[in-house]
Amino acid sequence: MAKLGPGAVVGGLTLGAMAVIGLLAFQANGAASRAVAATPAAPASAPAAAAPASEKPTAPPLPADSGTGLRVVFSLKDRQVWLVDPKKPDPVLASFKVSPGSALPNPGAYTVYSRTAAGTGTDGRKIEHVVRFAQQQGTVFGFSSLVDENAAAPSVDPKTKTGGIRASRPDGQALWDFAPNGTRVVVVA
Repeated sequence: MAKLGPGAVVGGLTLGAMAVIGLLAFQANGAASRAVAATPAAPASAPAAAAPASEKPTAPPLPADSGTGLRVVFSLKDRQVWLVDPKKPDPVLASFKVSPGSALPNPGAYTVYSRTAAGTGTDGRKIEHVVRFAQQQGTVFGFSSLVDENAAAPSVDPKTKTGGIRASRPDGQALWDFAPNGTRVVVVA
């Protein structure tokens, strides 16, 4: 019988260990596939599960009179915003509800002219992601988000016209990322 050197023994053990590990990995992968395949499907007669509360309701369709090109669309009637990029397979990148202030901008096409990461709104509340697009009769109109939606609003003179259009924090972030200075904003009735 031939003698094996220590290198050959170590090499053989290493190859054997690698083969065992490969086999175990293969079996584990197959077991996971079988577990997924074995999960019973809901019967066809079962009622559909209710949508989770965190899902947003279906947005109204993009208004036909909202223009063309890359733009932010704000519907006064629907209190809805759409972020539109016609170069994408699905041109409406996002759509969400907003809460306008006490004054509303006139329908028309505008351009984002100023942005501020954080500040205080005309209602005295801390805001972020401020995207301004119009000024009319002394009122500045822009989109923003409240930093703390649960913070009590300070008392404001009811005659003060507020042009802030408030979005949720995630929606405000999306609008901030989408609309740098120069982006078109189309306000429709």
